[in-house]
Amino acid sequence: MGIQCVDCVAEGNKGVRQARTTFGGALSNRDTLVTKVVIGACLLMFLAQQVMPTNVFYQLALVNGPFLGSFAQGSWWQPVTSAFLHAGVLHLLLNMYALWICGQYLEQLLGRLRFTALYAVSALGGAVGGLVLPGTAGSVMVGASGAIFGLFAALFVVNRHLGRQTGQIAVLIGLNFFIGVFVAGISWQAHLGGLVTGALVAAAMARGRRGNAVVQWAGTAAVAVLVLAGLAYGAALY
Repeated sequence: MGIQCVDCVAEGNKGVRQARTTFGGALSNRDTLVTKVVIGACLLMFLAQQVMPTNVFYQLALVNGPFLGSFAQGSWWQPVTSAFLHAGVLHLLLNMYALWICGQYLEQLLGRLRFTALYAVSALGGAVGGLVLPGTAGSVMVGASGAIFGLFAALFVVNRHLGRQTGQIAVLIGLNFFIGVFVAGISWQAHLGGLVTGALVAAAMARGRRGNAVVQWAGTAAVAVLVLAGLAYGAALY
């Protein structure tokens, strides 16, 4: 029986192209690290909320309006930090459950970097919706819901491109969106912003399937620029 040394095998594998999914995820790496890190960060932030002073909370939440400490008055970090805060245990658990289900699927399909980009841009897109759409002036917004709706949209888009079933996710999107419209205290505006952003990023990923990373990243960058322009417009409103 032949024997190969470990170093020889490693050297030989350098020239072997790594197998990937349709959208660029590495088949050899099935661990959903990014999903777990985001969930862990949200859990830690929720614990921190229980002891943080109220003024610190309002510095981290997305405050919309012409108020001292609001996004429009220079608190530029709020679209990011607000996505890791939650209004209560139920809010946290619902978002983390949705993130776990969608993230497990999408991160393996897209790969860590693409999934991270999808989640981050969708979270900022949710903030844009919360800042510029009607009915949000004077509001204080928290939660990963904008990013979650981005994942919902991405799940729909990539499954359509793969020829897989999309009826259930369409119903889930419709049900959750209309709950946000008719239940007080839920920002349907942030949901809509995240949904549209996630769909656009996923469309870019799908257009660049079969390994065309340039198309994927160029499209994602274009969406990110639009989102940043939306944030600038949201700040300029006040």
